[in-house]
Amino acid sequence: MRNLIEINDYGAIDRRISRQVRVGGRDGRKAVYIGGEAPVSVQSMIKKNPEDVAGIIKDCKRLENSGCELIRITVPDEKAAVRLRGILKECTVPIIADIHFSTRAALKAVEAGVDKIRLNPGNLPRKEDVGKIARECKNAGVPIRVGVNSGSLPKDLLVKFSGDRVQAAIEGAIRHIEMLREFDFEDIVVAVKSSHTDEMIRSNRILASKTDRPIHLGVTEAGCAWEGNIRSSVGIGTLLAEGIGDTIRVSLTDDPVEEVKTGYEILRSLGRRSFGITFISCPMCGRAEIDIAPIAGKLREELGHLSKPLRVAVMGCPVNGPGEAAGSDICLLAGKEYGVIYRGEKALKRVRSGEYLEETIREIIALYKETYGDTGEIE
Repeated sequence: MRNLIEINDYGAIDRRISRQVRVGGRDGRKAVYIGGEAPVSVQSMIKKNPEDVAGIIKDCKRLENSGCELIRITVPDEKAAVRLRGILKECTVPIIADIHFSTRAALKAVEAGVDKIRLNPGNLPRKEDVGKIARECKNAGVPIRVGVNSGSLPKDLLVKFSGDRVQAAIEGAIRHIEMLREFDFEDIVVAVKSSHTDEMIRSNRILASKTDRPIHLGVTEAGCAWEGNIRSSVGIGTLLAEGIGDTIRVSLTDDPVEEVKTGYEILRSLGRRSFGITFISCPMCGRAEIDIAPIAGKLREELGHLSKPLRVAVMGCPVNGPGEAAGSDICLLAGKEYGVIYRGEKALKRVRSGEYLEETIREIIALYKETYGDTGEIE
């Protein structure tokens, strides 16, 4: 097999070459492309009880407004699959049916009009069941994600590899891909997830060398917000920096909107996506004349709803401040009594300390309107 990860002339690793899969694009929902040259997309998952249709629709809308591009919903049985009809009518982003044990639930979800199916090889190992789902998905133009999780690996593979979860996960993913291909099904996305960040990284490095299918990245069961964000950033960020990964989900024991925020921040930190304001602020030291933390925090609070990219810096000392001003769209260089607001390298105005927040927001909004013609809010 050809090398899927290539090194450019500067020694940096370019993005891995993968096939492209289209998700959605019908019944009023957007089309999202995974793989190829498409931007890395951000996913999340509904955490409501499958019977709570109103709550699911409410959370779908919240996720849509946060910028989430793909939403996964648990479909444990046929009744849950039928309920998807009402949910799908209210959504504008593609909906993924999360299937684990029930072949009939998968078939009913396709019939309901779902945009993608996720199958767990550890829970749906029989070829005849996979074949039924593959045929219906192909007829409906619905892609499938082969989603392997270290917590539910195929038992025969755990025995074969003497408990080595990395090898068992990779073998399980490849086996299921080949199983789908036997039924002439090619619209496949693959994921190998683990709650152990090192396992997740090693698994996906090997997986990327064995297949050209688009890869979904995530550290599964990453934990509550603080530790979960760190584990996800390390795992997902490491692989993205190596050119691996076409779509991501941050799995937190928290509000799914927080998963989307973290996902975009990982992508922005690597230059993979431009979304919303990137806030830069100095960590504070003895050179700073004032505490800039309240100013930086208030700016994020007041302007975090803006969806289009700008780089905003808040600096408290003359050492790194001028450099950040030159590298940012708007920068406040704050002193004890007076400060200067910059637009790029140009000093716009000198302001009093009591006016820092108000004047900085004024200049950010002015630049936003000048650049984008509106306030940049997600509708």
